[in-house]
Amino acid sequence: MVHLLYKTVIYLHVISVVASIGPFFILLPMTQKLRTASESILPSYLDTFRFSVRLSKHSGHVLVGTGILLVLLGPWTWTTPWIIMTLVIMFCSLFFLARAFSPTLRKFGEDDADRDRLVGKLHRTVWIYLILLLAMLWFMVVKPGMWV
Repeated sequence: MVHLLYKTVIYLHVISVVASIGPFFILLPMTQKLRTASESILPSYLDTFRFSVRLSKHSGHVLVGTGILLVLLGPWTWTTPWIIMTLVIMFCSLFFLARAFSPTLRKFGEDDADRDRLVGKLHRTVWIYLILLLAMLWFMVVKPGMWV
């Protein structure tokens, strides 16, 4: 029974990873559409960005919760190198996410907004956040023994 519970938590953990990372791959081509979007279409693109960031945040909550359960129920300890590195990157990504998207998305509504500069910033921000998320995924999948 414990084995089934553990496998279920792994499944939920993986689903939350997909929900956290996946939407950002859709946002990459969408940043280019923001450059030329008419004023009537622009809000729908910006809403998609906001939704994706919100989905990633909430999926991250599930990700952290299931990750804690996996450490408590599984064979690893909190001092395992790949867990420590994942946590370090996760805390960095939390600070990054908190300051990366919302302020830039709000600036699109300002009258004197430089759309090209804002789109460039969003594009760069999506890439940075994707790299952070994919680095965490790499540590979780590969589980390198960096120091032992």
